[in-house]
Amino acid sequence: MKTLQIDIVSDIACPWCAIGYGRLERAMTALETEFTFQVEWHAFELNPDRESQGEPILQALSRKYGRSVEEMEAAQSNMMAIASELGLNFSKMQERLTCNTFDAHRLVKWAGDQGQQTAMKMALFEAYFGRAADVSDPQILTACAQAIGLDAEEAKAVLASDAYTQEVRADEARYQQSGVSAVPAFIINQRHLISGAQEPDTLINAFREIATRSATP
Repeated sequence: MKTLQIDIVSDIACPWCAIGYGRLERAMTALETEFTFQVEWHAFELNPDRESQGEPILQALSRKYGRSVEEMEAAQSNMMAIASELGLNFSKMQERLTCNTFDAHRLVKWAGDQGQQTAMKMALFEAYFGRAADVSDPQILTACAQAIGLDAEEAKAVLASDAYTQEVRADEARYQQSGVSAVPAFIINQRHLISGAQEPDTLINAFREIATRSATP
């Protein structure tokens, strides 16, 4: 069975990143008799200012994109419907505040060392979009770690230190230098870029094509 390495560049604060992974899961399930998948998450910060105060998301997006709050609310409602169909909890999506995710990315790296990287990422998505929790708050982050069975005291120690700072910064620099300027971005076998939250059928076709191309001498 062929193995596909999937490196996912994403941010916890990015709803399309959660949707993109939900769609990827469906594609991987459909191809489970054809491929073995190895998934690794990499950091990207939509809001890199660690000193910024949280702002209601609809107002922040309205200012960022130059569109009305009503337009942004409609766009968010559409994403909520898509997420629900994928089994994702986006129920508090429009109530969240903007926040920096650097420490959350550090925690994902730590969880990865224990084989729980994807579980940690999904717990953070659920906290931010499902409960409008502040995923820059160490208490929220610790609770997410504990929810997936990781040691709360170890999580607190990681967050209180500068552990995994270099790893997160290296991730961000590497993919920015590679030209990744928007997320989600999926890099297949370290060579093929798939941008955006593509539909499962699109991913299925792309994976098969990549595998065929790789097998051609």
